[in-house]
Amino acid sequence: MNAARPKTPPGWRHYGGFITAGLIALGTDALVLTLLTSGFGLSPFIARLVSISIAMFASWLINRTLTFAMNTPPTFAEFGRFAVVSWLAQAVNYTVFALILLSRPETLPVVALIAASLIAMFVSYAGFRFGVFHRN
Repeated sequence: MNAARPKTPPGWRHYGGFITAGLIALGTDALVLTLLTSGFGLSPFIARLVSISIAMFASWLINRTLTFAMNTPPTFAEFGRFAVVSWLAQAVNYTVFALILLSRPETLPVVALIAASLIAMFVSYAGFRFGVFHRN
């Protein structure tokens, strides 16, 4: 007897992959940051540059294989585009975070972080979809 496999909802692999990549990148970022600051005594400002860069590489690999299902080999040019979009999204994230806290100082920093991250998520997705992993 051959049981039918349940169908995956449309877009689950795509959007689920994007969320999965983001969560893995966040975990990688936090792990590397903690290791470098606690384990090696680096300044958090220097360590964060390293941890973001490593997390970005992990995100690129997951997004290209899972989210956007690229069947072409990875290239340095593709990674370069990905890095530009990622750093742009990080700049948007930080700017929105700072603007919220400056305009509404009573806001909890974690609330500002969540709001800024949600806005930056849309910047990332649009850049990845239309600028990095576009198909000719």
